[in-house]
Amino acid sequence: MKKALERGGQQGFTLIELVVVIVILGILAAVALPRFVGLQGDARHAKGQAVLGAVKSASALARAAALVKGQTGATGTVTMESTSVGLVNGYPAGTAAGIGAAANLAGVDDVAVSYAGGVATIQMSGAGTPANCQITYTQSAAADTPPVISYNGTAANCS
Repeated sequence: MKKALERGGQQGFTLIELVVVIVILGILAAVALPRFVGLQGDARHAKGQAVLGAVKSASALARAAALVKGQTGATGTVTMESTSVGLVNGYPAGTAAGIGAAANLAGVDDVAVSYAGGVATIQMSGAGTPANCQITYTQSAAADTPPVISYNGTAANCS
């Protein structure tokens, strides 16, 4: 007994100490867990905003290249980063060879891209209802008219 006291005395934790630690961990889990669950929707929304920025930037860069080359007619192509980009009215077409190539949408993970009738639809994969977390790119309808680019996502929509 005397040797145990000389070595520091205590050999383990008391029951009260263990209960206090378990209670503290339970409180932390109850407070922190709901915050982590909501982060998936926030992450998809942030990705949607990033892809939206990429689509807008690609459209503007393709337009600038078309203006420099004088290709603002009904159709044409420009080369961006050694990739041919199809144009309609001096802006990227709403196709895989248009805005898909300009924004490199094929290289973006966890998005679903579809093209129909000059409209590119980009949905964030994993959203409860992907149509509620999507970017829509509608190609230019007339000369010197920019495309319509919209994003309907929110952190709540993208959950």
